[in-house]
Amino acid sequence: MNKHPRIFLSPPHMSGREEVYIKEALTSNWVAPLGPNVTAFEKEVAAYAGVKGALAVSSGTAAIHLALRLLGVGQGDIVFCSSLTFIGSANPILYLGAIPVFIDSEPDSWNMSPVALGKAFTWAQEKGNMPKAVVIVDLYGQSADFDALLNICNRYGVPVVEDAAEAMGSTYKGKACGTFGKFGVYSFNGNKIITTSGGGMLLSDDVEALEKALFWATQARDKAPWYQHSEMGYNYRMSNVVAGIGLGQLTVLDDRVRARRKVFVRYKEALEDIPGVGFMPEASYGQANRWLTVMTLDPNQTSTTPMQIIEALEAENIEARPVWKPMHLQPLFAGCKYFSHEDKESVADRLFETGLCLPSGSSMTEKEQQRVIQVVRRIITS
Repeated sequence: MNKHPRIFLSPPHMSGREEVYIKEALTSNWVAPLGPNVTAFEKEVAAYAGVKGALAVSSGTAAIHLALRLLGVGQGDIVFCSSLTFIGSANPILYLGAIPVFIDSEPDSWNMSPVALGKAFTWAQEKGNMPKAVVIVDLYGQSADFDALLNICNRYGVPVVEDAAEAMGSTYKGKACGTFGKFGVYSFNGNKIITTSGGGMLLSDDVEALEKALFWATQARDKAPWYQHSEMGYNYRMSNVVAGIGLGQLTVLDDRVRARRKVFVRYKEALEDIPGVGFMPEASYGQANRWLTVMTLDPNQTSTTPMQIIEALEAENIEARPVWKPMHLQPLFAGCKYFSHEDKESVADRLFETGLCLPSGSSMTEKEQQRVIQVVRRIITS
């Protein structure tokens, strides 16, 4: 049995201020999915992002689901979606009976490729079946290239949902991620840069649409003296207790971004001299929050594989993960259409095969990080 304490990939990091808001919720008996913490959290997140409104819900996935429904996505509709992402980006398409079409990444940011997106729109136009929406993901806390992507979407009049679940605190040309689509989404899952233990936020400048989303998120209860329902709704609202955690976390968001960026720099400086080792690039147009530090191994320069490093780290009680398995490779989406960045190579496939996520928590000490670095160096150079 390994005696070293476990190093997690991305554990929660409390500020100490959360307890004040939680205690207030408990003492005032506001423990339901409404209350002053929820209202304050929504207002503060909206102000931080620079949008007119925000709706606190149970998860980022729920927020995407609501956004797609607001855009009229329904049975048989097509929705374009980034392929290199967590399944929470794509599952809501299925919830609505729609059909996902997956779009490859481009090598500079690892996010949705404008080239592949252009191919997909050409295909859809030729079929006479245009998508109802495009879900663009900000992968591992780095913004997609929104000028290029929105230019294409706007040309065809198709709205965008920005899945910024991993990218709170990141920017594109000085503007907060989560604000570039008709709707934006944050996640506050336990592994995110700030957390509410579980939760999400739907962002928009369309306040009326957010009011409709609130109606659906609270079981779509009609205004009547009894429980009456004319539309299908969901139990998606965030509770006042966990919103209190969010308020305490929000006060240290910028500190958490700085800490994660320092973690990335230490990894890069310690490992980039090894032949074949690379890291997720930072696109010139913005600042990534470096939610996770992602390392790549060039098979032409090293015989070490990502899984060999992951297994060696696990033997030392250190958690690491492969890069997201692209959606177009998932059994659930077998047969779904996929458009690659290059005719003969999929960027997403290559990144999945060659990448791994290293422990990146903002609470990780330099001594703990050195433990990780020593194992990685030993495995690659031995």
